[in-house]
Amino acid sequence: MQTVQNFEDIRSHLASCHPLSQNQPFVISLDLKLPGGRAQSLFLADIETEDGRRVLRMSTPVAALAHLPAEKCLRFNWAQRVGFLAVDDLDGVAFVHLCENRGYATLSRGEVDRVLRELGELADRLEELVSKGEDRT
Repeated sequence: MQTVQNFEDIRSHLASCHPLSQNQPFVISLDLKLPGGRAQSLFLADIETEDGRRVLRMSTPVAALAHLPAEKCLRFNWAQRVGFLAVDDLDGVAFVHLCENRGYATLSRGEVDRVLRELGELADRLEELVSKGEDRT
């Protein structure tokens, strides 16, 4: 397994497989195509931890915070093995995102692809439940 070394390796790999919707120095995004003509927006960011390590944050919006009860979100986090729910603004609205943080030392291109697909598919199923089938993100 060849690990990716940095965010530029991730950018190069994903740009070879997907059109990038956003391509900034520390953030990229793409739309993952899903069955049934659905798509899920995925965001990747290079972030620095408190101890100075660089990690890759992968996230995808699920639903507006107003549509999800906090207790259900916390129970989901407890049961989940990959991904956690967090809140961030999307176009000025508080949105629940499904996220995963991974250190570069343990990431291969295949693992990035696997985690993005898993996050995208799970977030899309959650979005369908919350929005009664509408594809919002």
